[in-house]
Amino acid sequence: MNLVEFLQNLSIKGVKFLCDGENLRIGDSQEVLTPDIIAQVKQHKTEILKLLREQPDILEVYPLSYGQKAMWFLWQLAPNSGAYNISVAIQISDPVDVKVWHQVCQKFRERHPILGSIFPKLDIEPIQKVNHNQELDFLEINTSTWSQDELQERLLKEHYHPFALDTDSVMRVRYFTRSEGEQILLLTIHHIAWDGRSIDLSMTELSKLYQAQTSGLKASLPLIQSTYRDYVRWQKEMVDSTQGEKLWSYWQQKLAGELPVLNLPTDKPRPPIQTFRGSAQYWHLPEELNQQLRNLAKKENVTLYMVLLAAFQILLYRYTGQEDILVGSVTSGRSQAEFASIVGYFVNPVVLRANLSGDETFQEFLTQVRHTVLEALEHQDYPFALLVERLQPQRDPSRSPIFQVAFALLQFQQSSENSKFLLNQRQSSVNWGGIEVTPLTMPNQEGLFDLDLEIIEDGSSLVARLKYCTHLFAASTITRMLGHFQTLLEGIVTNPEQKLGQLPLMTEVELEQLLVEWNNTKTDYPKDKCIHQLFEEQVEKNPDAVAVVFEEQKLTYSQLNSKANQLAHYLQKLGVAPETLVGICVERSVEMVVGLLAILKAGGAYVPLDPNYPTSRLNYMIEDAKLSVVITKQKLLIILPETIASVICLDTYEEIISQQSQQNLENEITANQSAYLIYTSGSTGQPKGVTILHQGVVRLVCNTNYVQLKPTDRLAQVSSTSFDAATFEIWGGLLHGAMVVIITKSLLLSPQEFVNYIKQEKITTLFLTTALFNQLAYSVPEAFSTLKNLLFGGEAVDPKSVKQVVEKGAPERLLHVYGPTENTTFSSWYKVNQVAEGATNLPIGKPISNTKIYILDSQLQPVPIGVVGELHVRGDGLARGYHKRAELTAEKFISNPFENKSKLYKTGDLARYLPDGNIEFIGRIDHQVKVRGYRIETGEIEATINQHTQVKETVVLARKDNSGNKGLVAYIVLESETLEGSDTEQIEQIGKVKQYLKDRLPEYMIPSRFILLPQLPLTPNGKVDRNVLPVPDGELVSSQEFVPPQTKTQKTLAEIWQEVLGIKQVGIHDNFFEIGGDSIISIQIVARAQKVGIQLTTKQLLQNQTIARQAMVAGVMEIVQHQQGLVTGEIPLTPIQHWFFEQNQPQMHHFNQSMLLSVSPQIDQELLSRAVGKILEHHDALRLRFHKKSDYWEQINVGRSENIPFEVADLSKLLETEQL
Repeated sequence: MNLVEFLQNLSIKGVKFLCDGENLRIGDSQEVLTPDIIAQVKQHKTEILKLLREQPDILEVYPLSYGQKAMWFLWQLAPNSGAYNISVAIQISDPVDVKVWHQVCQKFRERHPILGSIFPKLDIEPIQKVNHNQELDFLEINTSTWSQDELQERLLKEHYHPFALDTDSVMRVRYFTRSEGEQILLLTIHHIAWDGRSIDLSMTELSKLYQAQTSGLKASLPLIQSTYRDYVRWQKEMVDSTQGEKLWSYWQQKLAGELPVLNLPTDKPRPPIQTFRGSAQYWHLPEELNQQLRNLAKKENVTLYMVLLAAFQILLYRYTGQEDILVGSVTSGRSQAEFASIVGYFVNPVVLRANLSGDETFQEFLTQVRHTVLEALEHQDYPFALLVERLQPQRDPSRSPIFQVAFALLQFQQSSENSKFLLNQRQSSVNWGGIEVTPLTMPNQEGLFDLDLEIIEDGSSLVARLKYCTHLFAASTITRMLGHFQTLLEGIVTNPEQKLGQLPLMTEVELEQLLVEWNNTKTDYPKDKCIHQLFEEQVEKNPDAVAVVFEEQKLTYSQLNSKANQLAHYLQKLGVAPETLVGICVERSVEMVVGLLAILKAGGAYVPLDPNYPTSRLNYMIEDAKLSVVITKQKLLIILPETIASVICLDTYEEIISQQSQQNLENEITANQSAYLIYTSGSTGQPKGVTILHQGVVRLVCNTNYVQLKPTDRLAQVSSTSFDAATFEIWGGLLHGAMVVIITKSLLLSPQEFVNYIKQEKITTLFLTTALFNQLAYSVPEAFSTLKNLLFGGEAVDPKSVKQVVEKGAPERLLHVYGPTENTTFSSWYKVNQVAEGATNLPIGKPISNTKIYILDSQLQPVPIGVVGELHVRGDGLARGYHKRAELTAEKFISNPFENKSKLYKTGDLARYLPDGNIEFIGRIDHQVKVRGYRIETGEIEATINQHTQVKETVVLARKDNSGNKGLVAYIVLESETLEGSDTEQIEQIGKVKQYLKDRLPEYMIPSRFILLPQLPLTPNGKVDRNVLPVPDGELVSSQEFVPPQTKTQKTLAEIWQEVLGIKQVGIHDNFFEIGGDSIISIQIVARAQKVGIQLTTKQLLQNQTIARQAMVAGVMEIVQHQQGLVTGEIPLTPIQHWFFEQNQPQMHHFNQSMLLSVSPQIDQELLSRAVGKILEHHDALRLRFHKKSDYWEQINVGRSENIPFEVADLSKLLETEQL
């Protein structure tokens, strides 16, 4: 540390030095002036006196406020960003000498030392240093020939030009001269030294300084009694006081527990790092609504701010469905009167936490808001930056800490004309001592939060300004949001006693579009006929057409009808009648189709029993359905229980069945009776049966809007009958006279053979689960080019695989389909024509024929476009309900609030409408997932695992591995006596659990990975924290496991962490923030790392929060940072260069500088020439060339040149006077 740094360090701590002749006087408490420091001061007394006399302002340094530290830290993360620049543009209608404005701005800056400050680092801490001698960055720019667009572009460019806080002043002024005497004054100051109140103060002072400058009188400005330095000192003393501890205790309690992250529905994926790019939209509240809001506030004994804040919080609640919401609201930070007229960064956000419930009324909620606001204002002095530091919330570089949305009510009085400059909107002009000035609109392109709503009260009018991040939201979404805010406010003033969940959000036009227009799917179809009746019609039309094919077997429609009739007659003799449930346990084959059709013809409903299911699961299904008859084959008897009354083995009963009548049967069943009962995963540990009606199947395949099937089509049958896609495959073909081609499972699992078979059999229509589709898309993307219809769905789609198919072999119609079993297979469809580059999802489209979809919130209110809600379906495909589960049926099949006498099915799926009416699938509300096309309730798997005697508790999640494949992962806590075993013993234990599951669950429900944990992590609320469960790829290491540093870089970083954090031991997987790190400490870590040669930035530290990851990044940066290419091309002129060319010097070489050196006659001229060339190459400025265009100068940095400006002249024969 040199002498200047030594003295500045003491000055930061409050030590004052004063020159008194040859004596040096020091003032401070003995706490700072230790004997060692006093000894050093005495030793360097002479140098200190000399330094203070020559540079009297050298010790004008002081610490940053807590808010400034946070701002400085953000600048460190993005030094090339102008996100925190604040600009005011003033249009001046009358011609004014530029020198006047230069002097006015100079005096203004002199009044406020902070505007002339720089913010360098002293050792490892940022400081602010007043630089009195620094020239004001003032530049005049002639724009008389520029278009309005060119001017706007330059204004924006000047606004966003970054400040180098450590070396440059935080203030700059640009003076644009226009034609006809019009000028524009652009004042840009970094937020670290300016805030909203500062703008108001600054405009008032500039006005008075201008009037004084032009009149020759002294400006009538109040004497500034305090400085920003005083504020910094006050803030530090307040924080360290008893009052500070009281404030901290309040906020610590208010923000205790798990802090909610506001998950607003966005139009674009959230960038991994917050971008701060934004825009703003304005909306003027109608005068009538304005007055109604004021009246309501008065009636409820609250402020207008409280009413508007409550409405905004309700809007967020309705948009997200979250009941615990944090909103930031900025206070002026000037609670002490002495700081009211000081320019600087004072603003301090307070956090307003709201707990909302759809069942409480607005009046009740307003009472809560009033209480919260009054408490927050009482505790507003605690620095928010310090609050973040001490709370240590989990750091997410993509979001602002603690709160992600902000709200403010900006109240201006009509008497304060200069407050108009805060609006950043073109306003009426203001008189500044004889000239008219007009605030101009500056392009607002900062998005410091996801959303920032400002209600501007200018006199009696209200204007809403909604700032938003453009990397998250489209402009159309913000327009809708403002519309919803108005509708919500209108609903509040109309009926403040209305429950929050029932308050209106959308207009009648919007509701008509969502509920009616986008659900206009009605088509004519044979809704009164049964499946087998429509099949028999096809038999009459095309008796000899091939109906079903399996390997070498074929049956025509006539043959299939005859065989099904024979079996159906036999079933009726066994007592099968309407609504009788008949099990069918047959592998994929022609006999399987005969059995299904026969059961329907007999009047019964089939229950698929997959032969691959464990015996215990089949037993449960048979018992639950009370099956008295099961159709199977001899070899499968071993897996069926002996309790079944009648078992028909198609192979051993073939002779008996063949003696039955081949004629169609007579029965009285209707389309509203059961067609089949299919079992899906259940949350209780056992599957649940869904009863599907004939009408639902007919609506699925007949006269639909998503697929048009004909007798010439060939449908591949690839799904197990226990998977409801088989409904479409089989009946979609047989009810249209088409051919159903059954494909074996072994063929399905051999991609190339499967593709070859599709082409060989001239398949036209194929359904694949998303998982199988992805597999084929990556291995043979051109496989589907011969298809007419390719449908895929069943779980979340991978757009990359779809893009592969679209680009390399798309079928005629590529359809992404969606639908729960409870609505008969498909509910919506989306025709894929193209996939956008970088797409992360594909829509599930619009409702299929005779189906309606509603996306509703928890209060069964329609959600607006873009907002996530639960997807509900209704229509002719709806199931009757769950078999023998009346309570569950009542819970899931609810009354339709939009149509009398109809039901809605609550899918449990989250979705949202896109602006074009298509629906985007988001995920599951609960922990039910889809893997490989199967809908799985992880609770069922957990319940089964927990039944194992050696298992204490478990959690099952669906997760993706590094290849993007989704699989189930079981996190298991074993009983205490088995926990301490060796690795081998624990592996054996996992094997036993896995075998236990194989005996009880289908293969697709068995987790692919098992991870043993000593205990399950819990949230503060006592719930299992699923987000922190380790990813099963081996990269994440439990925080309980200490892994020492191995490499040199890791060891050095560990030593730095230990020293700065004050801890004894740091492992390479310990998280920086979890062990006590914060944003300011991160700066210290980086500074110390750089001192020992480790190239690490603060931004990298935040993104890589463990030593292991930081060491990897630092290694890469060390190589990259030293690579410096030759700088060439056009670059902007600096302010001093602008000034030089604007002087119009008659002799341009007037400022040339020369140096004369004597050299030895023996000098190597070639080496000297090359040395000059190297200097030219190394210093970019020496290669600058200046060219004059029509009305401006440009500078260009040229590249290397073979012609080095080096000339040798022999002056030995000239006289000495001639040599000069």
